[in-house]
Amino acid sequence: MSEVSAPEAPARRQFFRKLVSAASQSPAAAPWQPVEGVTAGSGDVLWAGWCGDGGLFVVGDEGTIFSFADGKWTRLASPVPLPLHALWGRSSNDLYAVGWMGTILHFDGEAWRLQRGCEIDADGKYAASAANTPLFDLVGDGEGRLWAVGDRGWILHYDGKTWQPEDSGTTAHLRAITTLSDGRLLAAGGDGTVLLRDAEGHWQGLDCPLRSQFQAAMVLEDGGVLLAGGRYFMEANGFRGDLLLWRDGAFTRLGDDQAFARFRALAPYRDAALAVGDKGQIHHIIGDRVVQLESGTTHDLLGILPLPTGEALAVGDFGTILTAAADFHEAIASPATRAGAASQWEEMDSGSDRQLWGAWADPGSGRLYAFGEEGLVMTLEEGRWERLPKLGDLGLRCLCADGAGGLYAAGQLGEIHNFDGRTWRKHFDLHVDVTILALWSDASGEAFAIGDEGLALHWDGKSWERMISGTKSALYGLWAQDNAHMLAVGDFGMILRWNGTRWDEFHAGTENFLFDVWGSGLDNIFTVGLSGTIGHFDGRRWTLTPARARADLLALTGLDGAVFAVGSAGSILRHAEGQWQLEASGFDGGLRGVAASPEQGVIAVGDGGTILRRVADEL
Repeated sequence: MSEVSAPEAPARRQFFRKLVSAASQSPAAAPWQPVEGVTAGSGDVLWAGWCGDGGLFVVGDEGTIFSFADGKWTRLASPVPLPLHALWGRSSNDLYAVGWMGTILHFDGEAWRLQRGCEIDADGKYAASAANTPLFDLVGDGEGRLWAVGDRGWILHYDGKTWQPEDSGTTAHLRAITTLSDGRLLAAGGDGTVLLRDAEGHWQGLDCPLRSQFQAAMVLEDGGVLLAGGRYFMEANGFRGDLLLWRDGAFTRLGDDQAFARFRALAPYRDAALAVGDKGQIHHIIGDRVVQLESGTTHDLLGILPLPTGEALAVGDFGTILTAAADFHEAIASPATRAGAASQWEEMDSGSDRQLWGAWADPGSGRLYAFGEEGLVMTLEEGRWERLPKLGDLGLRCLCADGAGGLYAAGQLGEIHNFDGRTWRKHFDLHVDVTILALWSDASGEAFAIGDEGLALHWDGKSWERMISGTKSALYGLWAQDNAHMLAVGDFGMILRWNGTRWDEFHAGTENFLFDVWGSGLDNIFTVGLSGTIGHFDGRRWTLTPARARADLLALTGLDGAVFAVGSAGSILRHAEGQWQLEASGFDGGLRGVAASPEQGVIAVGDGGTILRRVADEL
């Protein structure tokens, strides 16, 4: 490594030396492969993407926008037929894209809309105005502020309400912008231009000795900034790539004897950095080493999407989307538990080999219950499962409090039974062989029940009355904030909403069966279902999370900011800090129910009397 103090011969402007053995100079092997199922064609040029919060988007020329959700790729409608160069967002319901003719698009979870740019003159053509200056990159912060950069030193600042230009002090074309660890901004572009924005909003140029056409900038963990780009050389009739580091006010380079093609993008990758560029070039930057990876393509790679697992997607010309991840579906989820990893779930002795259909936590006492076949009901007492009196041979599917210190239990044959602490008695009989699948009650004892064939029942403290649900489809899961805000989910993506007066139907955007629903409030509701379906409602709209598991998800619950979903093949998923993570259960049978208590932890129950527990202090 050497310090750059003055301009030098252009053929030697590179950063980081690639350490290779004397025996071989071939690119290091890496299993980069095309992602399957993408509907992009050979005419698509893909520039950038974004992944997080369960959403994945890729953008490109002619307004191309691809989304990956619910296990498939979809081409979304764009309001402009112009190249889109960059994406940034805080969630999949709040994304921005920038591109040609000053295009700024915003996605609210439902549709992309033009927010700025693309002004038309009197002749119906794009106007020669500052507002139509092409934009190439953008970045934001946690406060909802954004900055976008483009041609002729153009910098726009969004304060959460309007976009306004900032004086960059340069006319160089800007192609990259990033946020530094201390809150300042760094922008870079043509002719070696590197700019810093201070806390007062003033931009100032740095004295960069390398007149590279910078295309990308990335902040490293130690606070340094990696810059990537290239310069055109007449004798080579093409571009040569540059990698440059800015740290502690100085620029450094490495790798005088290594030839790069032009670099187009940088991103974090496996605790280091990844650089992609022309001719299918992929380099892994680890400390002071630059290791070339085998991409399997000669197409120009123009962008990188970091994935939550530490993997990445590389996108580029001819609709190219590549990944080195062994399983693309798992790679876009939060880090999955590796095979053989220690389980955070311990198996408990239930004392039964009967099928357990559900689990429930009493919101008043925090007591945990498990229940299932042949009238079996158990409660957890000082770490041991104790049986309540048997409720005949009835297969039980749900429990809730009766508001008087006892329980309601329901399941097969349309029967609801009440437990007073000593004995069970029949409380209601529908006299129809319809299974009741979910119960809910409030502290006063008002209760609701749902089940097969669109069954909906209401207990007002005096009698059970059948309600008009408006459907004949099965309803599997029930959640309520109170007796006027309730959701029931069922067949073919059905969601019914109770507003205190009637049930209304709306959808989460999937045709898959939904088996359960749970929320911490009206602005944070989850639902799960067939083939790993996961939906989330933020108070305004439903969004679907790409499948974290191929298994069916049958039940979910939450506690202290964490959400747990369980299902077939022993599947357990945990959602915390905005991400879903697969957890090792050590069990390959079906898990049918899950419940959480602050005092007793989380339990998952299922086939053969299985009960798994995650203790409360490990949530």
